[in-house]
Amino acid sequence: MHDLSLEEIEFVKILAKSDATLIEKGMNSATLQMLHDKIGSILREYYKEKTMNLKPDVMEKFSKAGISEDDGKAAIACARRLGIDIS
Repeated sequence: MHDLSLEEIEFVKILAKSDATLIEKGMNSATLQMLHDKIGSILREYYKEKTMNLKPDVMEKFSKAGISEDDGKAAIACARRLGIDIS
């Protein structure tokens, strides 16, 4: 897993604190595609680490970026409401 960029960190934080319907209405198709591709990939790795007890790579990066476990869970829930496949 690569280091998280500031943009990726901010998108995860936005997902953790937002309503999916407001996000979807306020973003253009290119931004939504980036969410599906980049952020979806990061959240899939995070989900795998949490559910399969894998080595905590993304979890550690989230922690260093100030993203709590609850924020990670909320971001996954919001991403799923946006139609991003996580599992």
